[in-house]
Amino acid sequence: MTSETRSLRMTDGIDLFVRSYQRPDPRYDVLIVHGVAEHSGRWESVASTFVDHGANVTTFDLRGHGRSGGPRMDVESIDRFREDISEVASAMVEPSGRQWVLYGHSLGGLLVTGYLLEDYAPAPNLAVLSAPALDDGLSPILKSIAKGLGGVLGNVRVDSGLKGEWLSRDPAVAEAYFADDLITTKGTLRLGKATFADMERQRAAVGTLTTPTYVFHGAEDVLVPTAASAVTATSPAVTRVVLPGLRHEAHNESEAAMVLGGVTDWIDRRLA
Repeated sequence: MTSETRSLRMTDGIDLFVRSYQRPDPRYDVLIVHGVAEHSGRWESVASTFVDHGANVTTFDLRGHGRSGGPRMDVESIDRFREDISEVASAMVEPSGRQWVLYGHSLGGLLVTGYLLEDYAPAPNLAVLSAPALDDGLSPILKSIAKGLGGVLGNVRVDSGLKGEWLSRDPAVAEAYFADDLITTKGTLRLGKATFADMERQRAAVGTLTTPTYVFHGAEDVLVPTAASAVTATSPAVTRVVLPGLRHEAHNESEAAMVLGGVTDWIDRRLA
């Protein structure tokens, strides 16, 4: 596997930090969209798995995250994230002419869901949603504050209250997360308000999803409870798997090989 990084300028002038992983003879491409309060560098092991199974992989730091530009964890509209996905896909994935898979985790799963439902281009052949944040397990008080004050006190920052053990049963995952200088855990009320509104919008429409989509979710996820992704199963295009004993980042559990093996097997069957 070879890898490289580059900066990609969006149409509004913001530069996104992009990582790509290649193999000599790829069969398809994968574009990974990470979750809130993290960055693409945490996804190298997942990218490596896909490369080993025949894909080239692109991932990037969402605006306001990691090494990308933009105000830290602050955005006027969730749709701006989706426009970024479209621009990255158009520049880095679609030109290959290969079939491609759009993969989103947590907030990234919410973004991918809306990307599919609202007909952004280019359109992927397949999609994968990991613990998609169509709802969440955050404090109702925090949600009420964001919804009520996000419009008038949008610049105010609040901590997510994330606990390391919510991510994985492996203590090393939490230790690495909180030691990572590129992690930002405080987001604006404006981002919270926009995200909660988008959750409601996508939940209401997800049953109309037509892109073949694989959804997987750790049964012990308290950050994004499994009930959040249950609604995806109302679409006949969705294959949904709940993984007993696993937490929010199922790809960072000791069973990661099994988890991602299920993903790659499903992709192979659909692309064949």
